[in-house]
Amino acid sequence: MFRRTLIGAAALAAVFALPAVASAQSFPDKPIKLIIAFPAGGPTDVTMRQLADNAGKILGQPVIVENKPGAGGTLPAQALQTSQSDGYTIAQIPLGVFRIGYTTKINWDPIKDISYVINVTGYAFGMVVPADSPFKTWKDFVSYAKANPGKLNYGSTGNLTSPHLTTEVLAQKADIQLQHVPFKGSADLMQALLGGHIMAASDSTGWAPYVDSGKLRVLNTWGDKRLEKFPDAPTLKELGYDIVQNSPFGIGAPKGTSPEVVKKLHDAFKKAMEEPSYVAALGRYDMVPIYMSSADYTAFAQKTMSSEKAVIEKLGLAKGN
Repeated sequence: MFRRTLIGAAALAAVFALPAVASAQSFPDKPIKLIIAFPAGGPTDVTMRQLADNAGKILGQPVIVENKPGAGGTLPAQALQTSQSDGYTIAQIPLGVFRIGYTTKINWDPIKDISYVINVTGYAFGMVVPADSPFKTWKDFVSYAKANPGKLNYGSTGNLTSPHLTTEVLAQKADIQLQHVPFKGSADLMQALLGGHIMAASDSTGWAPYVDSGKLRVLNTWGDKRLEKFPDAPTLKELGYDIVQNSPFGIGAPKGTSPEVVKKLHDAFKKAMEEPSYVAALGRYDMVPIYMSSADYTAFAQKTMSSEKAVIEKLGLAKGN
């Protein structure tokens, strides 16, 4: 009797497991939603839409981009917490995801509650000013800031984003006080800078077209070497600061997404990254593919959680401060 009960229980469990197995095998059989953290029209939107288009053709179902800006780039990751773990909702994971728990109370864990699929790229950052600004160089910028503490303002793509925090670290190292003005994305930020509402902007290279047209000037860039398109702009390292920031980002799925579905997503997006159309889209903003497998991306997330904690604490932005 006991043996028959065990056999019956095992058979019942197998029956309940069948839909999940079948679902993974047939995935995807409907469109996939990819939520990104910044508004339409900026570098993230343009490049991720091209990647999504490529991946959709590989998967045989469209990958539809949904913009969800704000909250330091963490809204897509938060959306995963209430999404079904079936692979049909995935999200961009910017570095802000690894900071949020240190500055705001959240009821989810950025490591345990996200299935990391693949890292795809990172940004090329820099600080820019209007072409008619009195700041011809970074030295001019620092000199004014020291003579006028707290009066020099700059904009970024949001509180606790990489442009914001990197600029604050830079200000600490330069011993200057700046006033931060957050925006939801590159488009709004550039409009404010060009309209004279702020004095400078820290951003990824959404500013590139305005520099090319002579409307903006680059004071510095944040990579480990000068940008090919802007060879006259020094890196922070060249200016004497031990700072390199490219803010890698990738794609995550809800916690509990099956390994089979994660692998299908990973394989499709990896192939999509290799398409010339995606590389060309990145090139418009001096971005390059930065590939990490699911395992490597998970390890990167764990390591970044620790390093971002140190930055938040150094800037005095941790909860309770």
